[in-house]
Amino acid sequence: MLQLDLIRKCQAKNRKAQLHLYRKYCGGMFIVASRYLINEDDAEDAVQEAFIKAFQNLEQFSGEVTFGAWLKKIVINQCLDVLKSRNQDFVEIEENNLSEEPNWDWKVDENCTVGQVKNAINNLPDKYRYVTMMYLLEGYDHGEISEVLKITESACRTRLMRGKGYLQKVLKEKKYVTGY
Repeated sequence: MLQLDLIRKCQAKNRKAQLHLYRKYCGGMFIVASRYLINEDDAEDAVQEAFIKAFQNLEQFSGEVTFGAWLKKIVINQCLDVLKSRNQDFVEIEENNLSEEPNWDWKVDENCTVGQVKNAINNLPDKYRYVTMMYLLEGYDHGEISEVLKITESACRTRLMRGKGYLQKVLKEKKYVTGY
């Protein structure tokens, strides 16, 4: 079934089409949610809520991006809402409070796996982890991240720079970084 045809059927509240679309994307969206919410039950709940929101607002899907990218943004926003509801603070950082700039002339050791890098990202402080994940893993730009997290683009850049610095430090401690 073609993607646009499937989406049109979902917009017409066709339950079989909705189930087909859900099955097509639920695994990938669970992986995305798991990056933000460590607890599997919380990640599953966030994915379910995101699908409910997506199906309720499917008329807003314009087709400018793929359905998967549109849904992914809903999933990430749902995860961030869960984190915010737990009173996790998203503190804005001023650029003038920065310490020395990290050395970006470093490479990850070829024996380092993607899983090891993801684990290192998961160990970053929350305010840096989300920006780093959204930028490096999800491919969002600073404007998109700042909009989702409701921070300035300057704060987004700062958090990314700090997040990369922390990531570099964590990977160096585990001997996964060369040229540092």
